[in-house]
Amino acid sequence: MLPAERRRRIAERVTEQGGQSVDELASALDVSKATIRRDLTELEERGLVDRSHGGAVPVMSVGGEQTYDQREIQNLDAKRAIADHAIDEIIDGSVVFFDSGTTTMEVARAAPKDGSFLAVTNSPRLAVELGKEENEVKLTGGTLRRRTRALVGPTAESFMGRLNFDLLFLGTNAIHDDGSLTTPNEDEARMKQLMVERSKRVVLVSDSSKLSRQSFVQFAHLDDVDVFITDAPIPDHHDRFEASEVSVVIAE
Repeated sequence: MLPAERRRRIAERVTEQGGQSVDELASALDVSKATIRRDLTELEERGLVDRSHGGAVPVMSVGGEQTYDQREIQNLDAKRAIADHAIDEIIDGSVVFFDSGTTTMEVARAAPKDGSFLAVTNSPRLAVELGKEENEVKLTGGTLRRRTRALVGPTAESFMGRLNFDLLFLGTNAIHDDGSLTTPNEDEARMKQLMVERSKRVVLVSDSSKLSRQSFVQFAHLDDVDVFITDAPIPDHHDRFEASEVSVVIAE
């Protein structure tokens, strides 16, 4: 296993388990304790974990919002599986908006690069990925939020108000049991709301860890969503999605 992959798995385990000891990590990844300690030191310097006595704990983010770098390494296999199914929604000749986020980044990486659709996004990172090879990409403009690498603000909102989209790949921080979709930041919530309003078809891409959670600002409801692509069966939430007439795709 390459060092970068090992460190990603360490950070993911620490986050998902609420903390891990050096012994637990060394056993799980079949490497020495010294290697784990060096990896934890590097991950702490990058702001991805906090060192504790004998191990590491998740970083506690202000306002319950993790940075892009923290989210990028979490549930990566699930996000890639979701992306493999999501790209089936892209139709030749369509205009597709890609919301800023780490799951939508995986969709962008998996999407065709043959120029068969027009891509639009509020993420400079996604724009670079989507613009590879023959694809044409439009970027909203606006003010870059350092924490999430998303473009927001009046300029971005003005751009959104002038255009229409055939398809939207939408991310979310939380899906509450009442069907509300929420995010920690008001500026990003406004952008997401405009994305939904300007799109004919909305595909929500999110791993199942976001279910039964609630964040600060509501930007949409499951009633606004056409398809939900996730990584695991959701029997406890089936009725809520059925009531909103949302098609659920499990990317196992």
